[in-house]
Amino acid sequence: GLIVSSASKFSTKLRLSPFAFSFVFLGILTSTPEFSVGLAAVASQHPEIFVGNLLGGIVVLFLVIIPLLAVLGNGINLKNELGNRTLIATLGVILAPSLFILDKKVTTLEGAMLVGLYIALLFLVERRNGIFDRKNDQLLNIKAYSYKDFLRMLLGIGIVFISSSIIVDKTTYFANIFNVSAFYISLFVIALGTDLPEMSLAVRSVISGKREIAMGDYIGAASASTLMFGIFTLLHGGEIITESNFIITFLFILAALSLFYIFFRTKNYISRRNGLILLGIYIAFVIVELTKTKI
Repeated sequence: GLIVSSASKFSTKLRLSPFAFSFVFLGILTSTPEFSVGLAAVASQHPEIFVGNLLGGIVVLFLVIIPLLAVLGNGINLKNELGNRTLIATLGVILAPSLFILDKKVTTLEGAMLVGLYIALLFLVERRNGIFDRKNDQLLNIKAYSYKDFLRMLLGIGIVFISSSIIVDKTTYFANIFNVSAFYISLFVIALGTDLPEMSLAVRSVISGKREIAMGDYIGAASASTLMFGIFTLLHGGEIITESNFIITFLFILAALSLFYIFFRTKNYISRRNGLILLGIYIAFVIVELTKTKI
């Protein structure tokens, strides 16, 4: 609630599109839990944890949280917020990590490519929305910023970070007790835990009627996963080799992004019915993965 209200005020004062502001800034800010989990995974030499968390987070965003926003908010309309070229580029960047991991390894070069893809996407989004346009004098006007709103946003981020850290810690604790694969715990449970900020944004945005903020955050957060995947690969100091088979995860991510594109390009709208279809696909994803791994 603190983050959504503060972001809305900032975007209004800076004369920015709430969607663009959320895509660039909130997308990174609400990815703080994923970032903290990734750093811990790299430090403990367990890259499968951040791989499962980031890939699972994309699945959760497009097959659980965005559909819930559509169902609870009676549809999502983003007309004029995303052009066709920008939308295709964004979904391509989001798909890239799961494509690179298909051969069960990600090289340092591929990690650098993922970082480069995210930077290129930011440039494309900036060109369309003019976030750092020279004409936007308010962006550099200190008086346009309220320190109270800034502190409220920092407080919200702090609460998100602490809460998510506790949830991840307890999830890992129970994973050890039941002796379940770290990758699959990350793919299902930790991904849900670290996406709680986005889940709370969905509820708050529906209540406040500011769904464009939540939607911008979701797509921005999914894109930020590609950036973090690249950063953690580089920090790992060498190629990441895993034992897990990612083909099913890749196919479901591809299906989720493809349906998202089809729904939006048809009417620039995701209906409640579309949301229910996407939720149904997530249920199928869980059943298929659990059957395959016999958890």
